[in-house]
Amino acid sequence: MEYLEARRKLVEDRLETVVDRVEPAELSDRLAHTALSGGKRVRPTVAMLVCEAAGGDAEDAVDFGVGIELVHDASLVVDDIIDRSDVRRGTKSAWAEYGYGPAIVGSDGMLGEAFGLFSPDPRAMEVVAEAMVELGQGEASELVDRPTNQAEYMELARRKTGALFRAAAELGAIAADADAATIEAFGEYAEKVGVAFQIRDDVLDATADPAELGKPTGQDAEVGRPSIVEVTDLDAEEANELAHEQSDAALAALDRIGVSDSEAVDLLRDFAAFVVTRER
Repeated sequence: MEYLEARRKLVEDRLETVVDRVEPAELSDRLAHTALSGGKRVRPTVAMLVCEAAGGDAEDAVDFGVGIELVHDASLVVDDIIDRSDVRRGTKSAWAEYGYGPAIVGSDGMLGEAFGLFSPDPRAMEVVAEAMVELGQGEASELVDRPTNQAEYMELARRKTGALFRAAAELGAIAADADAATIEAFGEYAEKVGVAFQIRDDVLDATADPAELGKPTGQDAEVGRPSIVEVTDLDAEEANELAHEQSDAALAALDRIGVSDSEAVDLLRDFAAFVVTRER
């Protein structure tokens, strides 16, 4: 769709600029290996769509969107090390390409560049700091305090995936200078979408074809990751139904905001529906 492609290009162009300016060149190359290797750019897209839905311009949210994408990419580098996954987005993961140490340095480099993009706005810094605390708690829960039932899994999904989705939406609303209630409502929408996204991700890991998915499948079971199908008695169909419930809750939160209908709002609604039917 031309509308989304135009916004994706804004992200790609800015991301390339940010990565290219990193020094030394070796570090820039390592950031590029992960950050410029493709990806859906879901979080920056959410940030820009929310910004427009809240009355701002997409361009106002580009830096925040690129920043949250870099935070996400940095977390993927660590995830791949933990899981010993040697493929990411159809190519070698960072640790498989460069080794553990350089991969971690690259992850740190992405975080540094991200916070440079957030630093002009204290509200943005607060939102992302809170999200990273949640993300860290989620990673710790996954490795140590492992969930054993559906309620504990849902809390893990909220922290591990929902938190960055929430941050992306709140950053977009901040870029539009929205009020606190609107920022919170958009954040709730995105958090529910993020949880639905994670549930669907777990189902795809258990059922999808690796070639179509662009990464190995069966990783959750192999490394003992507490996916929805590993820690509950839900089968894939029932897990998908749970994802749909989260998607519906996201749409309800979006409806409560009271924003005027627009292409951006329509796309946010479409996105909540898409995350539970995607095949990649």
